[in-house]
Amino acid sequence: MAYWLYKSEPFKWSWQQQVEAGAEGTFWNGVRNHLAKKHMQAMKLGDRGFFYHSNEGKEIVGLVEVIREAYPDPTAEPGEPWVVVDLKAVKPMPKPVTLAQVKATESLSKMALVTSMRLSVQPVTDEEWDIVCRMGGV
Repeated sequence: MAYWLYKSEPFKWSWQQQVEAGAEGTFWNGVRNHLAKKHMQAMKLGDRGFFYHSNEGKEIVGLVEVIREAYPDPTAEPGEPWVVVDLKAVKPMPKPVTLAQVKATESLSKMALVTSMRLSVQPVTDEEWDIVCRMGGV
């Protein structure tokens, strides 16, 4: 299993909306970066991820799971190469983990959330996953 981090501005798509999508989940669209697209193409069923509120809050607020692998983004213009994956909410972080906490944790200094902050879909290593889950009470 691989781990990922998905960034969303809460006013566009919030954790609560992800939860309300239920077991059917929803597609993760709007990715318009080729590296993020490659990450999405690498995702497999059952991969887990952090749901991160960017801009407002700047914190990891929940865990999600890939329930459908990459397919063409239905919101893209015809001929554009973008893809989506379907995600469902798994559980909220009992204690949201803030960007400030991540940055203050030496063992997370190489995490993409710190080094590639603008990337909307990011890989997370096994070690980073474990550390952040412990920080969040999971």
